Amino acid sequence: MSENSIDHLVKMANQIAAGVPVVSTEAKVESTASHISKFWTPLMKKQITEFVNGGDEGLTPVAAQAVVSLSRK
Repeated sequence: MSENSIDHLVKMANQIAAGVPVVSTEAKVESTASHISKFWTPLMKKQITEFVNGGDEGLTPVAAQAVVSLSRK
């Protein structure tokens, strides 16, 4: 995976998390994970999950938690 593509996925995950119009952190995580699950390709989900498993530098806490929750499903 190229560094450029993971940077793009990190940026997109952070934007999704930032755009969730709910108050609680738990709801933001759930909504972000749901969006990624529905709209990202399997390859994108695999890449961001591998990135988080190796460390989540650059991801917001909400985005990182959302990705972790995807791997539990």
